Amino acid sequence: MRKIKLIWDFRGPDAARTAEHHEIHLKEYIAIEKLPLNITGHDILNEMHAIAYMVVTDEHMIPVRDALKPHRGELYEQ
Repeated sequence: MRKIKLIWDFRGPDAARTAEHHEIHLKEYIAIEKLPLNITGHDILNEMHAIAYMVVTDEHMIPVRDALKPHRGELYEQ
């Protein structure tokens, strides 16, 4: 089954903290919706750009995308 990494971009001096906080909300969403997903994270790309992400399967991609409005997505490979 294909996995897709949904990505939210954050820019500016507070990008790292914002991405870290956004990951908390992604985990809360997974718990509230009782989704069988468990891969989330955040990465600091540079001092002015960070991302938060959630990995979903094809089955969950459209409902999660429509509910949470990620900025972009890419195929996820472990």
